Amino acid sequence: MSTLAPQQPGIELKVPAIAENVAVVRHAFGGFGDALDLPEQLVSDIKLAVTEACTNVVVHAYPDGHDGLIEITAHVHDDVLTIIVADHGNGLLPRLDSPGLGLGLPLIATLATSLELDTESDERTLVRITFDLTATDA
Repeated sequence: MSTLAPQQPGIELKVPAIAENVAVVRHAFGGFGDALDLPEQLVSDIKLAVTEACTNVVVHAYPDGHDGLIEITAHVHDDVLTIIVADHGNGLLPRLDSPGLGLGLPLIATLATSLELDTESDERTLVRITFDLTATDA
């Protein structure tokens, strides 16, 4: 008889860092939220946060037409959804020629329970977003 713990729900995606794939990732998280039977507003917040994180990769991580991937993982543990959006691009360096308004990360921080940024030694940038699935807006 097996003593394996039940599989925790999760997502693992690797997609080319192109604008069209941001919608694919967003759609996947919509389905994930529905499968977890999360409230509609929470699913919307999760989708918006993931969209912003993936858009940052598309716009900032691979400039000058360099090919790259967006790596997305998500899992639920103890009623906390942890989402990691990673790339192997330029890291968390400021850009004077930035085409964005600089509102993506502050928006994610407002929507999520927590937001952490990290650049690993191999220049892999990680955006870790968590959502407390038990929190409700009163």
